[in-house]
Amino acid sequence: MLKPLDDTRMFGKFGRTLAGRPDTVVHIAGRAAPHPADAPANLHTHTLLRGTRLSLDRLQAQLRYGQLLRQLQPRLVVVHAPELLPLTLLWQALGRGRHFLYDVRENYALNIRTQRVYPAWLRGLLAGAVRGLETLAARRAARVLLAERSYAAELPFAQPENTIVLENKYQPQPGETLPAQAGPMPAPGQPLRLLYSGTISELNGVFEAVAFAQNLRQHWPTAQLTIIGFCQQPAVLARLLQLVATEPGVVLIGGDVPVPHARIVAEIQRSHLGLLPYRPHPSSAQCVPTKLYEYLAHALPLLMPPNPLWQQVAAPYASAITVDFPHVSSEFVAELTTRQFYPDGPPAAALWAAEAIKLGAVVDSIR
Repeated sequence: MLKPLDDTRMFGKFGRTLAGRPDTVVHIAGRAAPHPADAPANLHTHTLLRGTRLSLDRLQAQLRYGQLLRQLQPRLVVVHAPELLPLTLLWQALGRGRHFLYDVRENYALNIRTQRVYPAWLRGLLAGAVRGLETLAARRAARVLLAERSYAAELPFAQPENTIVLENKYQPQPGETLPAQAGPMPAPGQPLRLLYSGTISELNGVFEAVAFAQNLRQHWPTAQLTIIGFCQQPAVLARLLQLVATEPGVVLIGGDVPVPHARIVAEIQRSHLGLLPYRPHPSSAQCVPTKLYEYLAHALPLLMPPNPLWQQVAAPYASAITVDFPHVSSEFVAELTTRQFYPDGPPAAALWAAEAIKLGAVVDSIR
């Protein structure tokens, strides 16, 4: 799927990092989104898609991408969506000295087979086609970049000699000052602000978040849940809107429209607890959610399910409580009010800076 022009990884991390290099002009192409007002002068955006992901405009996006390649004549292309691989491979084959990086953000074949977005008869065919395309691209790419460490073992085309892991760590907003320590937890009876941010879906546990907030209000009547993000599934959004309409302790921001990342960051900064109520699923079990790094960077205390990988990431900073979503116990409330989160402050390991250095080294190696 094409990413929005202001996507946090494509624009905020890759785009800004590469635009900070001397004598470099960066062009970002993707789904329509406002051009960030604070973008540097050498970082440009180009809209490929304005319609929905199932519209005819999806086909026209391919034509726009091909035209953009001919117009800009880039020296290096970074591909963040597999649907742009065919034209990228063609572009490379038709000229000398053309290089591209393939940024693998998901295990797409696994997701197609297991997430039930497509009809059962189509899943195997589509997953096989995507995996075959990625395998071909991996052979032709200057490097394959992986957003998750687990992909190195999961993806057969990820060969060690040609693969670099660039995790989805947090890149602060321009001019943003990160906190030096965690904010105080409110006393029982005071408003307690819970946060669910990012992609709104059943798999990501949005309904578990609502149920958890409802149950918590039996122990902490002033608890409030903010859900902020974009939902691509109309049926899920309709059900969520019905819940929000009858639940005064839940607020929805976005839903049917993408939310600027700066707005999400603002909610992180004003919240007391970040929720990661993901349902157990093969497509997410070995992946670290981007929001986990976002919450860590802002010293936001976390509530997470018993996922060993996530616990391993969060444990060194005393940042999380493991809970059984959506259940709430009096013992949990007691722990919440006595626990000291982030005693040494937010971890530098949650930030993109080290990944940016690796990205720069990759680009230097193919010049």
